[in-house]
Amino acid sequence: MEQLTTYFLLFIIYSFLGWTMEVICKLIEQKKFINRGFLIGPICPIYGYGVLGILLLIGKDTNDFIAVFLKSILICSVLEYFTSYLMEKLFHARWWDYSHRRYNINGRICLETMIPFGLLGTSIVYFINPPIKRLIAGIPYNLRIILTISLFILYVVDNIVSFNIMSKIKLEIKRQHSDNTELIHRHIRKFLEKQSWFYRHIKSAYPKFVIIKMNNHKNGRHIHKKR
Repeated sequence: MEQLTTYFLLFIIYSFLGWTMEVICKLIEQKKFINRGFLIGPICPIYGYGVLGILLLIGKDTNDFIAVFLKSILICSVLEYFTSYLMEKLFHARWWDYSHRRYNINGRICLETMIPFGLLGTSIVYFINPPIKRLIAGIPYNLRIILTISLFILYVVDNIVSFNIMSKIKLEIKRQHSDNTELIHRHIRKFLEKQSWFYRHIKSAYPKFVIIKMNNHKNGRHIHKKR
């Protein structure tokens, strides 16, 4: 149980740090606060899962710096690729697209993001994670249990609410009978703007989302995209 709470708190901490990094980057780039990520709360779970993957798969095998760097790239790139694929299939939209960047794979990952993944992963393994683990270990056990349960409940509720919002966006996309993805894209943006902040946050978090319109025909399935 102690190990389970440690890993969950590490997941939350790195999800929050990843969200913070994304927000700061957008603040510098666009001079305004943007709540990044799929969820409503201040976390980006992809960073938490990525770090846990690095820590669990690399383990104590940290003698070779280059190996840690390359494994970090591999783990994070695979995670980003399949997260993009899964979200596209679930919600009929691609939320980030690297097709315009050189050395990309199906627009889901690219060399420009792989290198930072490697550098960030090695920094976490060698410099960032040891003091964070000591900080967690210093929390009294009973308090750690309460903290873990409370954060887990908030995380589950956030996922339920966010999934419900994304499902409604998907339904709105499916309701459009036009094959003109330009019109569909405009309609979805207007739909989001008319909704509550919870919906508008999706538009600001993923300003370059790509609509995936799927039509079923007798001769197969056709996919239409609007960037």
